[in-house]
Amino acid sequence: GQRGEEEEHHSLETFSFYLSEPLSKERVEAFSDGVYAIVATLLILDICEDNVPDPGEVEEKFHGSLLEALSEYGPNYLAYFGSFVTIGLLWFVHHSLFLYVTKATRLMGLLNILSLAFIGGLPLAYQLTSEFAEKSHNEIEAIQVSCVITFFASIFQFAIWTTALLNEEETLHAFARYGGKEHAFMFAKLALYPCVSLGAFFLTCLLSEFSTAIFHLMQIVIPFAFLALRIFVRISLTAIKSVMSLSRRKVVLLEEEEACLSPNEMLS
Repeated sequence: GQRGEEEEHHSLETFSFYLSEPLSKERVEAFSDGVYAIVATLLILDICEDNVPDPGEVEEKFHGSLLEALSEYGPNYLAYFGSFVTIGLLWFVHHSLFLYVTKATRLMGLLNILSLAFIGGLPLAYQLTSEFAEKSHNEIEAIQVSCVITFFASIFQFAIWTTALLNEEETLHAFARYGGKEHAFMFAKLALYPCVSLGAFFLTCLLSEFSTAIFHLMQIVIPFAFLALRIFVRISLTAIKSVMSLSRRKVVLLEEEEACLSPNEMLS
């Protein structure tokens, strides 16, 4: 009876701390890189199979002009490049995140699997946004589905970092911890895709006629936003530090003035 109670207590203890147990960081990164590579490959396979003009069609319909024939598939190519850039930037964010992770846990691995599940849906998002007729109801819904897929793929990455912050001394490099040099930049980088994809989703609901333009604008703007993000964060942090230093100087000056006053002047 006593042995059974000890085994039951041990099983409950193991279950309670199951998600916080360590996980091989190298295997998480290797599996993630493999998924990203396969998803990117599926994109190029789809565009090579469905969006290459037939030689006979080029001769008859476009009078032998290959460029004119390719221009007909312009929206499909735009959707392809937008999806590929999205995959590349999400991989970049994932790489930056695990660059500062010193120890992965099983909860972080579970959240990473959920993020990769939606990453794997990006080829589906590409097919949906490129197959339906322009400005049709189906195209609007396909764009909204693509926004939802991008949102969940990125929000689970943000959840990984949030989970790491809960036990940051063991799981995060000092630079990315709260108050570290890269903390604000990591927060902005990980929050960029969830905020933009969620904003694009609601804009497509309100402005359905411009849903395609909004979606492609989101895909084009985000790479430039990543480039400008560090500059913006640096300027913001510098401004905050300067304001805080000025307020501290005022407090120090007031303390020095009070120290120079006599007791009678202080009472008055």
